[in-house]
Amino acid sequence: MIIVAIFVAHWQVSVFFQSFFLHRYGAHKQFEMSKGWERFFHVCTYLAQGPSFLSSRGYAILHRMHHAYSDTAKDPHSPENHGNFVSMMLATKATYDGYAYRRVAPEARFEANVPDWPLLDRVSQNWAMRGLWMASFVALYAALAPSPYFFLLVPLHWVMGPLHGSIVNWCGHRYGYRNFDNGDVSRNSLPFDFLTAGELLQNNHHKFAMSPTFAARWFEIDTTYLVMRVFAAMGIITMNTTQKARYPAGTDHVGAQ
Repeated sequence: MIIVAIFVAHWQVSVFFQSFFLHRYGAHKQFEMSKGWERFFHVCTYLAQGPSFLSSRGYAILHRMHHAYSDTAKDPHSPENHGNFVSMMLATKATYDGYAYRRVAPEARFEANVPDWPLLDRVSQNWAMRGLWMASFVALYAALAPSPYFFLLVPLHWVMGPLHGSIVNWCGHRYGYRNFDNGDVSRNSLPFDFLTAGELLQNNHHKFAMSPTFAARWFEIDTTYLVMRVFAAMGIITMNTTQKARYPAGTDHVGAQ
């Protein structure tokens, strides 16, 4: 069914660029690329996320704080600090808005060397542009949806970026198994993360935040990293070997070969 295929495609493309550009590049600098490619992927992330586009600056600051204060009272988005998924999302949005809209000054260490494009932020955060994006999804479903019930999916298109982040931050710190004791409650929710492109291998990632792959054992599959290896082979990105944290012997780190 074409409308289901469109929803799945939007989900996968959106979460890939969030993981690849906003998270692994913007927040962690797990790899390097030229300014031209950075701009290209910045635009791709905006086109993928549409009305829910997340500012690279705001995302990076928030995520760096999350690692610095993981699952403590200062963590901006930990389920340890909230009674339910919705309250965590709303609290995260309030903190994110402060940094994304430059209303709050972060600690200098959290802001250093983040990809920042104020012009794209102004365009993407403009409510008229967001309205056009939202209307485009309504028009798409009006043209292709076989039943009115499918319109229930439309709001998910509108909030897809924050939704992906909230799924990872809630489930990745509440459900699953642990390979490492990190001093927090991070978990690996899916060993083959087909849902959030590798992001739900949170326990591994919190142990070695600078490793470009989130998979640590032979049965774990990080789909974003597989694409990154193709980009590296093509010369689009360079994974910085001085930053590539190795997993301990015996954990079958799939990215170490």
